[in-house]
Amino acid sequence: MTEIIAGLPEPLVEAAVRAALAEDLGLQGDITTNATVSATARAEAVIAARTDGVIAGLQLAEAAFRALDPNVQFEIVTQDATKATAGSVIARVNGQARAILTAERVALNYMGRLSGIATLTRRYVDTVAGTHVKIVDTRKTTPGLRAFEKYAVRCGGGQNHRTGLFDAILIKDNHIVAARGLSNAISAAQAAAGHMVKIEVEVDTLEQLDDVLKHKVDAILLDNMTPAQLKQAVKMIAGRAIAEASGGVSLSTVRAIAESGVDMISIGALTHSAPVLDLGLDFTTDLSAQ
Repeated sequence: MTEIIAGLPEPLVEAAVRAALAEDLGLQGDITTNATVSATARAEAVIAARTDGVIAGLQLAEAAFRALDPNVQFEIVTQDATKATAGSVIARVNGQARAILTAERVALNYMGRLSGIATLTRRYVDTVAGTHVKIVDTRKTTPGLRAFEKYAVRCGGGQNHRTGLFDAILIKDNHIVAARGLSNAISAAQAAAGHMVKIEVEVDTLEQLDDVLKHKVDAILLDNMTPAQLKQAVKMIAGRAIAEASGGVSLSTVRAIAESGVDMISIGALTHSAPVLDLGLDFTTDLSAQ
């Protein structure tokens, strides 16, 4: 069954799409389309998958076409978070021919990028199927696109780590150095955190983990540990905090990491290294007949 994913806030989508269109149109607009296509021509087009993958970003694509033609008809055939096969139709677009052509690249750029992230995320999720582990993203996102890329992770069956620096405390090695010790860092974080803010501490060794477990924290990030070390770490934590594995995670290693018993695995590659999913837009209307 396809999971229903909550959509993105419309003001965020509209602002991003308008900025992308402004970048593409520059000072002169779409000089190719304006020179070759009649202002009164209408067309129907389909967006189709050229390779297999998980779809994400339809809301952004529709907003791109609608920004140039408010009356455009955008019919979704394959919903976000749904697997598509090569050649399958994702959406149909009907409206002003010029608007469809001019918005095409912005629409496909967003959809290709987000669908690529959703597709890679689904591969990780499928690889750890049968374990209780959750696949989560990181803050290693494209500047300006974080909300969209994290949405794509959810479309792929993953979950989101903290959104930014503002919604959770994550104490890393440099914070500990700057605070002059682990205890100082944790105590200061506990004093500053509101009752809704969780605290996580990163550790590189089992010795560091032992020190952290002397304090009350919500989660512990086990960085670059082997599956054997992770298994020992999970035993030491014994349910007192969420156990998160990170670092050195790939499709070839994620299953062994999951089987160590950690609660979640955070993977930067979901957003910084996902290949774009190949999608295309083709007219199905013969404009010469108009």
